[in-house]
Amino acid sequence: MTARPPAAARRPPASDRSTLAVLASGTGSILEAMIAAGLEVAVVVVDRPCPAEERATDAGVPVERVGRDDFGPGFDREAYTARVVDTLRCHRVGTVAMAGFGTVLGPGMFVAFPRRVLNTHPALLPAFKGWHAVRAALEAGVAVTGCTVHLATEEVDDGPILAQRPVEVLPSDTETSLHERIKSVERELYPQTIRRFLEGELP
Repeated sequence: MTARPPAAARRPPASDRSTLAVLASGTGSILEAMIAAGLEVAVVVVDRPCPAEERATDAGVPVERVGRDDFGPGFDREAYTARVVDTLRCHRVGTVAMAGFGTVLGPGMFVAFPRRVLNTHPALLPAFKGWHAVRAALEAGVAVTGCTVHLATEEVDDGPILAQRPVEVLPSDTETSLHERIKSVERELYPQTIRRFLEGELP
């Protein structure tokens, strides 16, 4: 009988897109939706203390805190990015899903994981890029906005679109109410799209 290789040898290589990591900074509601959808998350990486850590721990998912202490103009983005990449490589990650991660990562992330970093955005890209997409949609008076899942690139809210779903803007909407309806769609669309990506259905 052939001897079974040690556990370390059985781990998938970093090029295997099926090994998923999640980057989070906030409540972890998107992470929770991923786990509820049956996605297997190898590790959750956070940049600060946040409720997402507890959600991951409760689900039995390892958590790594790569703390960011500097939020000023002197922040060394590349050095921080290198720390995140090293952490992901330690877990032999192939695909990275950003889920409300509050730090914009440098080019090193996209060199280490080319076309393997996914993001979700609360608008129908390329419309309304940036942190205040829901507010911008309301201010523009559009009848429909939505959410987009895309491959992240060095340019924020750019990169090939993988999936989109529209959300109607109601006359009574506030930024909060509209964002909540977008999040409801996002928590369904993002896990579905990640699964299709992991299974090789999407490029």
